[in-house]
Amino acid sequence: MFYSLTGKIIFKGEQSIAISCGGVGFKCFATRNTIAKLSNVIGEVTVFTHLNVREDALDLFGFATNEELEAFKLLIGVSGVGPKAALAILSELTPDAFAIAVGSGDTKAITAANGVGPKLAQRVVLELKDKITSAAFVSEESSLTANAVRSANDMSNTSEAISALTALGYSQAEASVAVSKLSPDLSVEELIKAALKNMTLRF
Repeated sequence: MFYSLTGKIIFKGEQSIAISCGGVGFKCFATRNTIAKLSNVIGEVTVFTHLNVREDALDLFGFATNEELEAFKLLIGVSGVGPKAALAILSELTPDAFAIAVGSGDTKAITAANGVGPKLAQRVVLELKDKITSAAFVSEESSLTANAVRSANDMSNTSEAISALTALGYSQAEASVAVSKLSPDLSVEELIKAALKNMTLRF
């Protein structure tokens, strides 16, 4: 019904903003990422919107980018994921980071979102793993990374190296991305050493 709204922010809360358009204030539920991004804009802002229709309410959701909106719509298509859970996930993860988390099976990154438990995170990964690399909001670079990460998790030696790195305290996504950049022909020990070296240099 609404594609976008353009106007001035007249209210900003922890989970919502209100935008004045033609004298009418529209309240939009939003992610922390969107609220932070729009807070730095002087003058008019544009948010991409999704109208959620329920029997007892019409809730409007606003996003600073179309990519975040598309990620939101993909999330609410997962059984058991409502708009509030989707907002919580996208408050913790940018669309690209979310794509990599799903591609790597990093449920811990998803459960970092408020109110999202392990079972729901596993369902998100299970239902979206095969869809995420072709999703409209995923950048080409992140799509390639997610594909490489998924391949790394599917191979025995790279999978073992990823498990070892997560045991050392790295997240599933961090370990998967680091290992996916290495040759799968390396031994598990060589993969671990090279990944650790690359991550140490990066940080």
